[in-house]
Amino acid sequence: MAKKDQRSPDENESLLSDDQAKQIEEAADGGANTRELSGVVKIAFTTIAVAAVIFHLYILNLSPMEPWVFRTIHLAFGAILGFILYRGWNTTSNKIHAVDWLLIAATLWVTYYITTNVSSLLFRVGVMPEMLDTVTAVIGLVIVLELTRRTSGWTLPILAGVFIAYVFLGPWLPGLLNHSGYGFDRFVTYIFAVDGVFGVTLDVSSKYILLFIVFGAFLQMSGVGRYFIDFSFSLAGGMRGGPAKVSVLSSGLMGMMNGTSAGNAVATGSLTIPLMKRVGYNGRFAAATEATASAGGQIMIPIMGAGAFIMAEVTGIPYAEIIVAATIPAFLYFISVYFMVDFQALKSGMKGIKRKDLPSLRAIVKQAYLFLPVVLLIYLLVNGYSVIRSGTAAIIACFVISWFTKTNKMGIRRLIGAFDLGMRNTIQLLAVCACAGIIVGVIALTGVGMRFSSMLLGVADTNQFLALVFAMFISILLGMGMPTTAAYAVAASVVAPGLIEIGFEPLFAHMFVFYFAVMSAITPPVALAAYAAAGVAGEDPFKTGVQAFKLGIAAFIVPYMFIYSPSLFMIGDAGTIILAAVTAAAGIYFLSASVQGWFSKGRAGWIVRLLLLGAAISLINTNIWFDLLAVGFAILAFILQKIAAVEKKTEEHPGIPS
Repeated sequence: MAKKDQRSPDENESLLSDDQAKQIEEAADGGANTRELSGVVKIAFTTIAVAAVIFHLYILNLSPMEPWVFRTIHLAFGAILGFILYRGWNTTSNKIHAVDWLLIAATLWVTYYITTNVSSLLFRVGVMPEMLDTVTAVIGLVIVLELTRRTSGWTLPILAGVFIAYVFLGPWLPGLLNHSGYGFDRFVTYIFAVDGVFGVTLDVSSKYILLFIVFGAFLQMSGVGRYFIDFSFSLAGGMRGGPAKVSVLSSGLMGMMNGTSAGNAVATGSLTIPLMKRVGYNGRFAAATEATASAGGQIMIPIMGAGAFIMAEVTGIPYAEIIVAATIPAFLYFISVYFMVDFQALKSGMKGIKRKDLPSLRAIVKQAYLFLPVVLLIYLLVNGYSVIRSGTAAIIACFVISWFTKTNKMGIRRLIGAFDLGMRNTIQLLAVCACAGIIVGVIALTGVGMRFSSMLLGVADTNQFLALVFAMFISILLGMGMPTTAAYAVAASVVAPGLIEIGFEPLFAHMFVFYFAVMSAITPPVALAAYAAAGVAGEDPFKTGVQAFKLGIAAFIVPYMFIYSPSLFMIGDAGTIILAAVTAAAGIYFLSASVQGWFSKGRAGWIVRLLLLGAAISLINTNIWFDLLAVGFAILAFILQKIAAVEKKTEEHPGIPS
């Protein structure tokens, strides 16, 4: 009689050790540049973090205040915590230096000045500023740029610096880039106000991003984050190449909450990459898979990282409508990555992880109630409740749900830990949103965005598809080296208005731009998510970026699919929507098979791969004639593949008649 698994569900309920779970909870983009806090400094940091979360929840739900003041205090909390947590120029010392204290003092001064003079500042900044207004604005811009540099590296501050320089160099630039120029005092006070730093991006950060990152922290502290990973392993770990499929699923679930592709690649990759290597994937492919899946977390409903909140704010489209529209495109993205890793597993003859080494199915089913906070969030959003009310209710649900678990009951200590973790994870995105506000403000002030729209309109007069390709490249280029939130904020200011002007609906234009802003995280030469995953795997960053681009290439046609097939946005009758989704999925399958060179149970030659590519491209547009053309390409590819298989069998066994 076969021996039964002697482990109880409790003993086998998680694949993660406590240390691994803690590592995943605390992983972030700037992890290598953060200080190890201890003693009084740690107590002070936690106290400020707890105060920040309570302040935001109180203001958002119970007592609204003047928007500029609220955003200023939001930035102040982030900057003070950021200068305590993130190192400056000395990347090895845990000591908080005099410069850090000076920056904290400067932050307090800027906050005091704006909050006590807000009524008069609203009328004079950017028009007739006083000397102290200018000095405060300059100090504030230095704070924002330095905070962003510490948390996200040099790329975004340098880009912001280029845009600032453009304001003053515009009168001497030719053609499209020329403008009349602006005075120093008027510009800095304009840009460090509600049309720049404290504009729509920081507004979204203060109202939505912080709320949902805190929700993510509560999910982690209540055991739901660990459950997501165990659920993914239990569901997909036993399949061929199982850990890669686990990476696709778990990174989507985890990535939608943290708003950063690179941070998620480090967090879940610390577990999935070693396991992928263990079942046979090479390190580069494992890292690329994690990066591609983590990038997809930014488009995973219902939270979609952080960019969706900015989209809702910029376009005025209800958030619930955005997540409904994004459902099928998100599904298409993840099945594209799934097909890629599955074909690789087939080519390499990989197996999955043995069932006995995976979390107990019985324990996973018993803990299904841990999904309730996410289910509640989706229910409230779809039924018309505000994002703030829905997010707050989901946070409370996490707290309540934790009391039904054996090891993750949220008492005072874990509650404080969730507040602390939420603010830690907010700092980077807060800084990115503030810095992106500089770029968005310059675009609006100089009118360069409208000029770009006119140029795009000129391209569209020749060919609308060409205009989309042009917009795609600009969106990716603007997003390189930047977190998704900033990448989308900038592209939405430069590219989306042009697409709207040439006739695309705002939802279509912004979702198109958003997708390619996300894709910039896996597009060489600066693929942040791929570089982060390469660090975990110990692989060459650039080569990993190329591999990630290859894995994600099927997803590059998804935006064109929903542009030419509006049904993919759940527009139209059920039959049309289902047909569009099925044909789009078939197109993704054919493209994946073409890229990986695997079709109909065997390796595909170049002719078959080209036919599959033709089938995939034909299915971009929902049109009966294009669908029939795709079927023709696929049938021809299938026939050629069968002929090649027979010929190969004959060569291997010449005595056997074909």
